Amino acid sequence: MSYDVIIIGAGPGGYVAAIRAAQLGLKTLVVEKQHLGGICLNWGCIPTKALLKSAEVYEYAKKASEYGVIVNDAKPDIKAMVKRSRDVAAQMNRGIEYLFRKNKVEWIKGTARVLPGKKVEVTREDGSKEVISAKHIAISTGARARQLPNLPFDGKRIISYKEAMTLDYIPEKMVIVGAGAIGVEFAYFYSTLGTQVTIVEYMPRIVPLEDADISKELERAFRKQGITVKTNSSVEEAQVGSSGVKVKIKDRSKGKEEPVEADVVLVAAGITPNTENIGLEEVGIRKNDKGFIIVDEFYRTNVEGYYAFGDVIPTPALAHVASHEGIICMEKIAGKDPHPFNYDRVPACTYCQPEIASVGLTEEQAKEKGYEIKVGKFPFTASGKAKAAGKPQGFVKLIFDARYGELLGAHMIGANVTEMVSELVVSMNLETTMLELFYSVHPHPTLSEAIMEAAGDSMGHAIHI
Repeated sequence: MSYDVIIIGAGPGGYVAAIRAAQLGLKTLVVEKQHLGGICLNWGCIPTKALLKSAEVYEYAKKASEYGVIVNDAKPDIKAMVKRSRDVAAQMNRGIEYLFRKNKVEWIKGTARVLPGKKVEVTREDGSKEVISAKHIAISTGARARQLPNLPFDGKRIISYKEAMTLDYIPEKMVIVGAGAIGVEFAYFYSTLGTQVTIVEYMPRIVPLEDADISKELERAFRKQGITVKTNSSVEEAQVGSSGVKVKIKDRSKGKEEPVEADVVLVAAGITPNTENIGLEEVGIRKNDKGFIIVDEFYRTNVEGYYAFGDVIPTPALAHVASHEGIICMEKIAGKDPHPFNYDRVPACTYCQPEIASVGLTEEQAKEKGYEIKVGKFPFTASGKAKAAGKPQGFVKLIFDARYGELLGAHMIGANVTEMVSELVVSMNLETTMLELFYSVHPHPTLSEAIMEAAGDSMGHAIHI
């Protein structure tokens, strides 16, 4: 049997690409070894947000009296939280099966290996094998948690995000290695449930890819929540015992080591692409020195007829990035004329509390690129809606080109800011200026008014600060 497209992997890159390919009239087959939706839907984006919502509800219950509501003896039930999270993931998984049927996308549960001559060897669950050919073969096998040499996963005491999502107990003490999005989200989750959390970050600040002001605000919030933050630090050693882990944390700026005991160590130090043992070497597909597949602007590899997108290529490891890459790739295959992906305008969201959302250049990056800039900032302490919601922490920070007024970057921290960032993505795509944002009427009272006010602040026109 022959297809127009075979896609290996059904994560947010693969399944979205498959549906778009089918919409474009291409006969499409997907090979997926585990669950439709990949890591994002089954073990990442969706179920983690379910857990974080449970933590937020518990936090509200503990503080209910501040809202004039009496709640007696609120307790976290970690097993029930995990069950709800898994149920949400299962429901979404079934939703993709429906979308495949609706769009006439075929799929096989099994492992795949690319072969020369635009062929794929598929090994099904029962061990049977078959070779299937296609005009185009796309690799979207995703990535896994990166394992540090001195912190090998054992699934019990030294764990990855997968185990962190399904613990059946609330640890008394936890050390989290890495303060990117995954690390800070789990720091918030477990700290809210009562765990004494220590977060260790090798770089000088937490969430190091964000604007420096965002990092400072989140660290301030975390310290207030009781989370111990150790930046410019590394875990040098972890001794696993029957009752926990003894960790040596080195302050790299002072050269001092400090022992810390924990029930569990969560390693959240990046990802490794799933590019081993899938036939790349036999086909001649090139990878870089970190194992990522090298592609052009339309996700074509160096071998004609083979493509790759998502976490297997060296672009931002975000679900929405993988989906967009997959769509562009399939449209190019189908003979359309899609625009190449503009990676300068990718929104990033982190779902701890307070939330973080950003797009475009940080203040430091804008200066490094030689821009003369104007910066506008509006604190949520001056927002009526944030005050009424009992969530006045955080701010909106906008960065503009001083010469033309164009929006270069937006950085927000606060409640529900992940729901606000899309306005700024569209604004950047339309080359919107500070003046246009300021004169775009925003409804009152809303959190989004802070965007209008920040734009006004950049010109000295802010009304409420």
